[in-house]
Amino acid sequence: MHPELETLLGRCRDLPTPPGVALRVLELAQDPATDLAATAEAICLDPALSARILRIANSPLFASATRRPSATVSQALALLGLNAALSLALGFSLATTMRGGAQAAGARERFWRRSVLSAMASRLLGERAGLERLEELMLAGLLQDIGALALMHALPARYASLDAAPGGVPPLQRERALFGSDHAEVGAWLAARWNLPAYLQRIIGHHESGPYRGDPELACVSGSGLLADLWLRAGGAEELRAIAAELERRTGLSGPETAHMLERMSASAPELASLFEVRLEPHEARGLQRQALELMVVRNLVEVRDAADTRREIEALKARTRDLSEQVRRDPLTGAYNRLQLEEVLQREFEEALRCKRPLSIAFIDLDDFKRINDRHGHLVGDQVLQEFSRCLNGRLRQTDLLARYGGEEFLIVLSNCDAAAARATLERILAEISRTPMALVDGVPLYITFSAGLACQGGSDQFASAEDLLKAADEALYGAKRDGRNQVATPAG
Repeated sequence: MHPELETLLGRCRDLPTPPGVALRVLELAQDPATDLAATAEAICLDPALSARILRIANSPLFASATRRPSATVSQALALLGLNAALSLALGFSLATTMRGGAQAAGARERFWRRSVLSAMASRLLGERAGLERLEELMLAGLLQDIGALALMHALPARYASLDAAPGGVPPLQRERALFGSDHAEVGAWLAARWNLPAYLQRIIGHHESGPYRGDPELACVSGSGLLADLWLRAGGAEELRAIAAELERRTGLSGPETAHMLERMSASAPELASLFEVRLEPHEARGLQRQALELMVVRNLVEVRDAADTRREIEALKARTRDLSEQVRRDPLTGAYNRLQLEEVLQREFEEALRCKRPLSIAFIDLDDFKRINDRHGHLVGDQVLQEFSRCLNGRLRQTDLLARYGGEEFLIVLSNCDAAAARATLERILAEISRTPMALVDGVPLYITFSAGLACQGGSDQFASAEDLLKAADEALYGAKRDGRNQVATPAG
């Protein structure tokens, strides 16, 4: 970012800052030992946030995530899941910061409406792309343009003059001419200042410039703002055609698919408006019905139809290549990463831990008495147990952690920037939760399991010469846990 602009923003007293509850949610999101109880306790300190979490858990927007109405915040969090709850809580708590006070009007109100629509569009595009962690995409969609908010606060008169720039000049180019930087660069700076997660900083900083190929999360968030512009009809006919063409370039959405997305956004608008306390009137979406939008896109792209067809074929080939590459890195049964990917990540994380002088913990996990399950119930039930165990385990880890299947019923977790005490607390919490969660139903009877874990940590008093030595220490600790009765977390002796 331009040094003079950074200095000016750093001195701005009116710059948006996260409220206390948002800071607490951020702290919880980065703590590997965080559980649903701690998250519920933090959310309950803010009555308005508690009400929103309850409403969204019971909302039609999240019907797939809920099976029965939630009466308490704890029930809502249990149904949403820890990662989803943290992302939604952070988004709602930052909403007041982004909305501004009573003085917010005009450009700021338009900014807020577009941000809310972008949040929903990010989720819809993520569903279409088959992505997981849709709530994190929703949060990224909501926050992608916080740099524009910072510029509005710090330089309101100069920001207002953007609309007076010569026609045909791209928005980012106008911003760079006026400020020396664009709102994406400012947003990444503000996200780092707020200590937002690294994935948010990355998406905010690159949502306008890409590269989108090979990065479906970035493409979804980037496309969400364009979908919001189409829904709001932000521009004349020619400008809307250009937006639709750019949307197709970034996300691959065809005319009919774009029309369908806009229809889904219109259907969700009343609920969304209520949750975020924003005016989203249905008439704003009129005129964007399927046939009209198809015609808009076709007219804009007819001259480059052949080139577009070729590009789609190339993109399809690249997508298949990415899928094959991902399959090579994944265990086909459980979906966890395989040993090849584990070795690459572990070596990289070990070197990073040494360079940055931060802790790195790994845990060997072995399902207790798994052979007895196969012998008694058959290998199909055994496979189901492994799949469900992997899913449950992965859902209780941070986004920065890695879960790999080492072989058979053995798994390994890599916990970056996590010391021995935090890692042990995390594993013991997960062990307690897993032991209460059925992994399969056999003749209508739930099947429960436990596991043994061996934990080793690089950092502090424990220093290992190599990643292989760290792995051996975790393996030895696992042997000790099994020898001492299983169903426990052990560390290396001595």
